[in-house]
Amino acid sequence: MGEWAFLGSLLDAVQLQSPLVGRLWLVVMLIFRILVLATVGGAVFEDEQEEFVCNTLQPGCRQTCYDRAFPVSHYRFWLFHILLLSAPPVLFVIYSMHQASKEAGGAEAACARGRPEGPCASCALRARRARRCYLLSVALRLAAELAFLSGQALLYGFRVAPHFACTGLPCPHTVDCFVSRPTEKTVFVVFYFAVGLLSALLSVAELGHLLWKSRPRTGERDNRCSRAHEEAQKLLPPPPPPPP
Repeated sequence: MGEWAFLGSLLDAVQLQSPLVGRLWLVVMLIFRILVLATVGGAVFEDEQEEFVCNTLQPGCRQTCYDRAFPVSHYRFWLFHILLLSAPPVLFVIYSMHQASKEAGGAEAACARGRPEGPCASCALRARRARRCYLLSVALRLAAELAFLSGQALLYGFRVAPHFACTGLPCPHTVDCFVSRPTEKTVFVVFYFAVGLLSALLSVAELGHLLWKSRPRTGERDNRCSRAHEEAQKLLPPPPPPPP
């Protein structure tokens, strides 16, 4: 559970810089994916290879049939899914912290030279970069979500069959193999796919919300600086205080 706690702490940092829809996505990610997979998924799928029984004693036949029935383990497939989904928001947190530290250093250098700059240009540039980076992270997250949903549907479908007929070498004939707890695994597969659909819908809603807010509007040139400053404060963490 230690690696799950570390990943959860990184995603918590993203919550401080996300809009409401993004925070809902984080709740779905942390509770209905990471927590459920760490507590229930391992217990359901940890013995799938050991309990995959075939009515033959031919060496290597059972292992070959299991590989044909499940090319990729459900549990490992979902682990890779979570790691890939977590990469864009975590990279955005790293980028935003780097930008905040650079801006703090630049402000200190400008004050040391006796030429403090106005906040408008700096805040506007900071907001544009943060908005583009966050939009890119949401778009990458959505693309990964759709790719994994398609992969899950193609690899496993929506049902874990209790019986699998296996033919071909090294099996001498058609072999009947049986999966343990197929009903429980089917329920978990359907549940995880439904959570993936909900997560994809939240990502689409967040992407649309961000694009709607960033659209150009008429009659807003006067307050462009203040709006850019507000967006920068929402998307980026505040710069660290100067040393005493």
